[in-house]
Amino acid sequence: MARVHAFGDDALGDLDGIALAEEIRSGRVSRAEVVEAAISRAEAVNPKLNGLAYAAFDRARDQARQEMRSPSPQGGFFDGVPTFIKDNVDVAGVPSMHGTDAWQPFPAPKDSEITRLLLDTGLIALGKTQLSEFGFSASAEHPRLGAVRNPWHTDYTAGASSSGSGAFVAAGVVPIAHANDGGGSIRIPAAVNGLVGLKPSRGRLPLDPEFRRLPVGVVANGVVTRSVRDTAAIFREAERIWRNPKLPPIGDVTRPGKRRLKIGVITRSVEREAGPEVKQPTLKTAALLEELGHRVEHVDVLPVPGSFGDDFKLYWGLLALGQIGVGRRAFGPSFDRDRLDALTLGLARRARTSMHRLPVAIARLRRTRRHTAQLFRSYDALLTPTLADVTPPIGHLAPTDYQQLLDRLTDWVAFTPLHNVTGDPAISLPLAASADGLPVGMMLSAEVGHEARLLELAYELEEAHPPARIQD
Repeated sequence: MARVHAFGDDALGDLDGIALAEEIRSGRVSRAEVVEAAISRAEAVNPKLNGLAYAAFDRARDQARQEMRSPSPQGGFFDGVPTFIKDNVDVAGVPSMHGTDAWQPFPAPKDSEITRLLLDTGLIALGKTQLSEFGFSASAEHPRLGAVRNPWHTDYTAGASSSGSGAFVAAGVVPIAHANDGGGSIRIPAAVNGLVGLKPSRGRLPLDPEFRRLPVGVVANGVVTRSVRDTAAIFREAERIWRNPKLPPIGDVTRPGKRRLKIGVITRSVEREAGPEVKQPTLKTAALLEELGHRVEHVDVLPVPGSFGDDFKLYWGLLALGQIGVGRRAFGPSFDRDRLDALTLGLARRARTSMHRLPVAIARLRRTRRHTAQLFRSYDALLTPTLADVTPPIGHLAPTDYQQLLDRLTDWVAFTPLHNVTGDPAISLPLAASADGLPVGMMLSAEVGHEARLLELAYELEEAHPPARIQD
């Protein structure tokens, strides 16, 4: 197995973000030492993983050397902890290429809202991470930019769209990296790279205006981390800076909850039954939850109309059509649609030829939350596999033949899109492994606003079943 990681005896060690922040606060390591170690790690693993979209190393070095600390952007809880920002949100002075090479790079004029929020927690951005083109595919395998590879085995995908972030956190380059999720793109790379990935409730973290204007608000910002406590701390610190008053606060979740819950277990998505290598770990996780005192019941199938899959694919196509439509206005006169990959063009074509069906599809998608809300009246949380099968090798999800790729994506990514449509929170946890030793994620979901419940469950499962470590 071709594992790639950068863990070693440097300023980063094998610490998570909370422990690293404490090392910096105590003076045992300096911000500059930590940032330099992260840069060295990125340079060591990127030739094999291909997770880097843009290096802002010198700027990070300058920021880390600053002696004077002000409340913003420096001085937050994670002051000095290195991170990466996914290359589909803006960082001032850095290009945003969205996983493609269809236009000439140019620097963004200002930070996006999520960039500013993350940096205000004290994180230092080393640059930007690679993704699939516009985030449409569950594997980043661009025909010219290359594939982002899984650090547990480089013959396999690192997932997508937040693939570069997932690969770098798993490989030990940084403890925390930005990710976002429009159909599973926080949870998928978390699952395949052995990480924690929480897609929060709709509106929990700020979004750029173009995402806020979507007819179905499928996109959510978040992070991928190696520990539950890092994920909980990021949301706690973000909430102290920016909070949506329409949602109940998450608060400071630091341990398992005491209340025993009623949890529904589902191994059949709207599309298909999970494959045996992920179904069996799901049932084992259900048994573990029972051992921990929770009441577990098996649910035959998600109560979602059979039209959901086709409606989501059509809406997916609308997003692709929109990206192409704003191409020159958003990305400049060098935008060349002929350089887009087969998935982007195929999805756009699907929407263009089925435009008459979109209003009904959007209306049905908006009503989907009624079905899950009914289920959450009976259960405190739901357990499913994150993905319907084990991680595929590089090439299986390459954007060459559009229809073949769409069929394979639909088959693999069968559980995650539902929560993007409903707005419900869902978290992928590294609780299992395939026969080949690749991570397999388990997913817990809850009703809108109940991230704290998911984090409490995540702490409990992490304690009962500590995740495998890539460096062991």
